[in-house]
Amino acid sequence: MKKSFIILALACFALGACNSSVKNTGKADSAATAKKKGKYTCTMHPDLTFDKPGTCPKCGMALVERDTTEDKK
Repeated sequence: MKKSFIILALACFALGACNSSVKNTGKADSAATAKKKGKYTCTMHPDLTFDKPGTCPKCGMALVERDTTEDKK
């Protein structure tokens, strides 16, 4: 009885660990894809991204080209 309980607990733990790692990789992929939308951003408002250079609609500063290279660690 104890042996089957231990095996069942280990199986649930392993299944939970696999399930959480799959969910986390999906979120990271969608976040990386969302960041690549615009090439230009405001240094004061990095959440705003644009396709063309110009000025920020919030503060009027010039938009700068964003580094789109990925860091490989």
